[in-house]
Amino acid sequence: MPFPGTPDSRTVAVRPARSTITPEDRWDHFLARIGVDRMGHRIGAGLYSLGQPTPDSPVFVTANYTLSFDALRSALAGIACYIMVLETYGINVWCAAGKGTFGTDEVVRRMEATGLAQVVRHRNLILPQLSASGVAAHEVARRTGFTIEFGPVRARDLPEYLKTHIATPEMRKVTFTLGERAVQIPVELAQSVLPMIAAAAAVFLLGGLEAAGAVVAAFLAGVVLFPLLVPWLPTYDFTSKGLVLGVVVAAPFAAAALVSARLGAPWLRVYLAFVPILSMPPVTAYLALNFTGSTTFASRSAVKREMYCYIPVLAVLLALGIALAIGYYFVRGRVV
Repeated sequence: MPFPGTPDSRTVAVRPARSTITPEDRWDHFLARIGVDRMGHRIGAGLYSLGQPTPDSPVFVTANYTLSFDALRSALAGIACYIMVLETYGINVWCAAGKGTFGTDEVVRRMEATGLAQVVRHRNLILPQLSASGVAAHEVARRTGFTIEFGPVRARDLPEYLKTHIATPEMRKVTFTLGERAVQIPVELAQSVLPMIAAAAAVFLLGGLEAAGAVVAAFLAGVVLFPLLVPWLPTYDFTSKGLVLGVVVAAPFAAAALVSARLGAPWLRVYLAFVPILSMPPVTAYLALNFTGSTTFASRSAVKREMYCYIPVLAVLLALGIALAIGYYFVRGRVV
């Protein structure tokens, strides 16, 4: 459907979309939030239309993650426009920009594949602000002749933004409220349930119910408590924050070992108290590290540096904790 008078009269495929969110869409959102088929919540990349757009209608660009696409189309209810969906492999805008799939090359590639230049007369694309880390606007302009306009952070602000094409400070502000942090918990918890159960079962066979409880506590601290408490945990990076939280959660288990006469002689109880202090924090910290991809607090390079710096340390701490736990059972059997 190229507009009249364009030099290229080939047929351009534009798929219709609706701004209404259906019960099926909401079910898809629920499954995405709890981590079911984590990479399968996507739509086809390409060009979509909302309402009855004209060659002068605005063009928005988004990821092919269904939650991203649905947030955009529902926010644009009543606005005739085009939506160009990039192939981000079911990853949201922010994460895809960090990974490079929501990037300069994909924007250019998708424009060529959809024949966008034959659909609209203007030469302007509106991208979400959180895609800016992946898209070089000057390079897109050089290669396509289209200018890039970075819209507000949240899709719901677009109707107001379109009145002036000027984003207010509030529209530019990136938030990470308690509710926004809490919504991250179900998907991380779903991914951790099976490893947590397996680890707790193995430890239960060796150390009993208290030891299994320590495993569960370390996991839940990393996937539930951490996102809720992250603004108030000291230190800067996520892994060290997780280590601090892990030590706090491990402290009651260490204290219980110190006062439990059934665990052996006093010096043996002190020995055993070091097991949760060494083994629980690295588990919590590793799970906390996963949340770096859920916020705008960390860059891709910073996350890589954090991984290279901390993962060897976490591995050593966990290995020491496990070694002490195994050693305790050998030593206790020889103590009268």
